[in-house]
Amino acid sequence: MTDDESEDFRDMIRRFLENGEEFDVAEFAKAAGLPGDPASIQAMLAQFQAALSQGGEGITEKLVRDTATNAANAKAIAVSPAVLDTANSALQLAALWLDEATSISPLASTPSLMTRPEWARATIPVWIQIAEPVARSISRAAEKLLTEQLPDDDDIDARQEGAFTALGRLGGTLFSLQLGQIVGQLSEEVTTGSDLGIPLLDGALDHELRAVLIPQNAAAFAEGLDIPLHDVVLYLAIREIAHARLFKHAKWLKLALIAAITEYANGISINSDALRDAMEDVDMSDPESLRRLVGDGALIPPKTDDQLVALARIETVLALVEGWVDVVANQAASRLPSRDAIAEMVRRQRAVGRPGEKALAGLVGIEARPRRLREAADMWKRVHDAVGADKRDALWDHPDAVPTAEDIDNPAALISRLTGGPTIPDAMDVALQELLDNDGTVDEN
Repeated sequence: MTDDESEDFRDMIRRFLENGEEFDVAEFAKAAGLPGDPASIQAMLAQFQAALSQGGEGITEKLVRDTATNAANAKAIAVSPAVLDTANSALQLAALWLDEATSISPLASTPSLMTRPEWARATIPVWIQIAEPVARSISRAAEKLLTEQLPDDDDIDARQEGAFTALGRLGGTLFSLQLGQIVGQLSEEVTTGSDLGIPLLDGALDHELRAVLIPQNAAAFAEGLDIPLHDVVLYLAIREIAHARLFKHAKWLKLALIAAITEYANGISINSDALRDAMEDVDMSDPESLRRLVGDGALIPPKTDDQLVALARIETVLALVEGWVDVVANQAASRLPSRDAIAEMVRRQRAVGRPGEKALAGLVGIEARPRRLREAADMWKRVHDAVGADKRDALWDHPDAVPTAEDIDNPAALISRLTGGPTIPDAMDVALQELLDNDGTVDEN
C-alpha cells in the first residue's frame, strides 16, 4: 500500500469514526480490495454491523455455513436413481465384506448418502474448531495494524474506538468467507465422509463417525476409469465404513486427533508486522488481492519447534489410521477384480492433492495428508501377516498400545514384541551398543 493510499484509507476511517451513518461501504470495499458487487457489499455490511453490535472476533459460523452451502449448491446436480441404488447397495455389501476382514464390530448407525451441500453444512463445526485460532490471530493482527492508523486526537471517544476495533475484526469476516468457499470447494472433491482423513462427521455416539457416501462425487471419480461404477463405489464404501469402524472401536482416537490439530493451530501467531509487510504486495485495484492475502498462506509464520513436534504427531496418527484402512479395505475387497486399479487411483489422488485441500493448507497452515502412509500401510500388513487380524486390531484398544513412529520405521521390533520373541534392535540401538562396547570412544576408521 502506497503512502497516498494509506492516507486515503486513514481519511476514510476518520470519516467513518466521525459520521458512521454516512460511511460509504462501497468505497471501503474498493479500498480494502473486497469484491465490489452489490450483493457482496451488502453481506460485508451486515457482518460489519454484527461485529459492532456483538463485539465478537474470529469466525462467524453463519457466514461460513451460508458461503459453503452456496458454493456447494453452485455445481450440485440431481443424481439419477440408478446411481443412488448403486451407492446404497454398495454400503450394504461393504459392511458384510468388512466383517470378514476385521474383528471390529459394525457401526451403531446405518451408513447413508449425502449431497454436497449436506456434507458442507455437516462438517462446518469441525472446520471452525480447527481454523478458529488462525482466524482470531488474523483479526487481532488486523485490529492492531488499523489501530496504529488511528489519529492521535484527544477527542476520540470510546464509541469511536469501539467502532474502529470492530472494523479491525473484518479480518475475521474475510477469513470466514474464505473458509466457507474452501469447504464448498471440498464438497465437490470428497467422495466419502472420511476422504480427508480428519474426523468430520459425528455418529450415533460421541466418539463415533458417521459413514457416508457422496454419490455425485463418487460417480465423478469413476468417470474415465473404464471400471464398472458399482465396483468403484463398493471400494470407496469399504474404505469409508472401515474408517468409521476404527473410530468407533478406538473411542479415544477422535478427541486425540482433533486436540492435536487444534494444539498445532493454537501455536500459529500472526503479528501486525507480518500483516503490514504482506499488505505491501496487495493490489488495491484487484478485488481478489486481499482475499488471496488471507487465503494463500502468506500470513502463516514459519513453524516453531513445538509446532513441528505437534505436526509430526498428527502426521503419524493420520498415517496409522489411513494405513490401517488401506490394508483392511484391500483385504475386504479381495473378491473385487478391479481392486488394485481402484486402490492405485485412490493413492494417486491422495499423493497429488486436490485444489480444496491445498487451499485449506494455505488458510490454516496444515495439510490433511500424511507423508508416511505407504510405510504405515506396510507395517500394518506385516503385523497382520505375523499375528492375524485380531491382534492387529487390538493395537487400537488403548492409546498406549498404538504403534509409534519408531514402529513404522522398524516393524520387525513391533512384531517381535507382539509374538513374544527376542527384541530386535533398531539402527540407533545398534549404534549405541557399539559406542558402549568401545568404552565411549568413536572409531574414526
